[in-house]
Amino acid sequence: MKAIFVAYNQAYNQEIVEVLEACGQRGYTVWEEIGGRGGENGDPHLGNHAWPTQNHAVFSVVDNEKVPEIMDLLRRKDADYPNLGLRAWVLPVEDAL
Repeated sequence: MKAIFVAYNQAYNQEIVEVLEACGQRGYTVWEEIGGRGGENGDPHLGNHAWPTQNHAVFSVVDNEKVPEIMDLLRRKDADYPNLGLRAWVLPVEDAL
C-alpha cells in the first residue's frame, strides 16, 4: 500500500477528490483552507490580504496498482493549469489500522 498526499490550489475545489473517485479510491481525508508556498515557483497561498488564495490537501492510502493511474491524472491536471499549483507525493505505508 502507498499513501498519496496532494496539496493544491483551492480553485481545483472538488476536482482532486473526483480523480481519486474516478480511480475507484473510496477512502481519503481532505483539509481545506490551508496555507502554503511552493518550493520551486508560484505565489504564496496564505488566505490573507496580501495573498488571498488558499490551498486544500488530500491524503489517501491506496493499493499499489492504483498509484500510476492516480498520479497520471494528477499530472495531466497540473499540465492543463500549471499556474494554479498542484503537488503530489507518494509515500510508503508500513502499517495501518
